Amino acid sequence: MADLSIDFAGIKSPNPFWLASAPPTNTGYQVQRAFEAGWGGAVWKTLGEPVINTSSRFAAVHFNGQRVAGFNNIELITDRPLEVNLKEIYETKKRFPNNTIIASLMVEPKQEKWHEIVKRVEAVGVDGLELNFGCPHGMAERGMGAASGQQPDLVQAQTTWVKEVATTPVIVKLTPNITDITVVARHAVKGGADAISLINTINSLAGVDIHSWNTIPNVGGQGAHGGYCGPAVKPIALSMVAECARDRAVGVPISGIGGISTWQDVVEFMLMGSTGIQVCTAVMHHGFRIVEEMIDGLNNYLDEKGLASVMELIGKSVPKYSNWGDLDLNYTVVARINEDNCINCNKCHIACEDASHQCIDMLTNAEGKAILQVREEDCVGCNLCSIVCPAEGAIDMVALDSGAAPMTWNQRNQVISGLNGSYSEVEVG
Repeated sequence: MADLSIDFAGIKSPNPFWLASAPPTNTGYQVQRAFEAGWGGAVWKTLGEPVINTSSRFAAVHFNGQRVAGFNNIELITDRPLEVNLKEIYETKKRFPNNTIIASLMVEPKQEKWHEIVKRVEAVGVDGLELNFGCPHGMAERGMGAASGQQPDLVQAQTTWVKEVATTPVIVKLTPNITDITVVARHAVKGGADAISLINTINSLAGVDIHSWNTIPNVGGQGAHGGYCGPAVKPIALSMVAECARDRAVGVPISGIGGISTWQDVVEFMLMGSTGIQVCTAVMHHGFRIVEEMIDGLNNYLDEKGLASVMELIGKSVPKYSNWGDLDLNYTVVARINEDNCINCNKCHIACEDASHQCIDMLTNAEGKAILQVREEDCVGCNLCSIVCPAEGAIDMVALDSGAAPMTWNQRNQVISGLNGSYSEVEVG
């Protein structure tokens, strides 16, 4: 079996599966149960000045029969005294010395506040610190969380203050509620961050009850925006991880967070640059035991790929991720329908006719059977037909040799600019 242990910015962990700072890591009892189940690490629910949380505080978006496609919360950081949390961290680390415990921290953006909490937390034996600059609700209204994370200079300053006294690796957790996440990531690194984690939750309103007109959730008839997570945010998280992974000015290890539910999700995040991952919503939905299947699946995948260590996955797909302007405009694919597997539901025809390029014809073959056929000369290879098709193997996207040399948008513009320059020189001459 492959080696699942990771080295994340100097932090050793028996596997890449960590619990994110959230309700599942609220107490020592929960974290210890998670370690017993097989989780390699846990980021303790954010510590700071204890808050008063609301009731109710969670909501979910269900889609097409799937429960919890997205999850929304208006819960804040720990509502338990710091002393109690520190005692439980110490006891948990003593009982599970080989598992990773990271302390998530959030305090006012004041140097002395950061110095104080860092010293107190490191004294109980944590393996690292995660600075929570991501929470988009409640704490942000008090100048912390995302309110700090949306100001690159403030992220850099606070990271610097922490590094002045920290003796363990410092991870900066980034907010996705920003135009360009790499800008903040770079400032975190300038401040001395040893690693980054992303993404935190996305600003959201889960829904509105159309009968009572109350927001979902609501507190006595009043609602507020919360943080969105779960499977629905995975593509956003994966994109932001990839952007940071390919940015040479960032250049530190990444802990990937956002919609991770299966071992396949873990592989995707690691291929796009994550050294490890963090999970929250899937555990809230299914419990700690999901890690067993994740571990087995990852082990089997690594064996099939002939990889000795999970660390060999990290970043392997990053070179394949670029900008739109660097994509080959002459690369050509078309859809082809396999009559043997087609169930004639006509979903592809409807989608193509109403929302794409009207290139799927409804015909009758020599035996009088209704068939669907793609006019390849009109097909643009958009993939829509294969996406909506419910029959496995009924539609293939086939690459064709266009006969043209590869040409990207950027290369095309360079050629045009060169020609324009030549024309100008002729005119001047």
